[in-house]
Amino acid sequence: MKQPKTTSEHIIALYGYVKGLKKAITNLRTNDLKHMHQDIDKLHSKIDRLLYWLLGGLGATVAALMGVFK
Repeated sequence: MKQPKTTSEHIIALYGYVKGLKKAITNLRTNDLKHMHQDIDKLHSKIDRLLYWLLGGLGATVAALMGVFK
């Protein structure tokens, strides 16, 4: 990369750097975070389903034990 020599060249280089950074942040927000949010929502529904199965199994076990000991 060519080093800027004057103040105006430094400022122009900084503007280019900031513009590239803004583009990268926008890309990150629109693409990567959107996909991550969708994946987390899918995982959340799977965990909820597992929790309901576990609670149902626990309830059935308690009901069976109460029937045996009554």
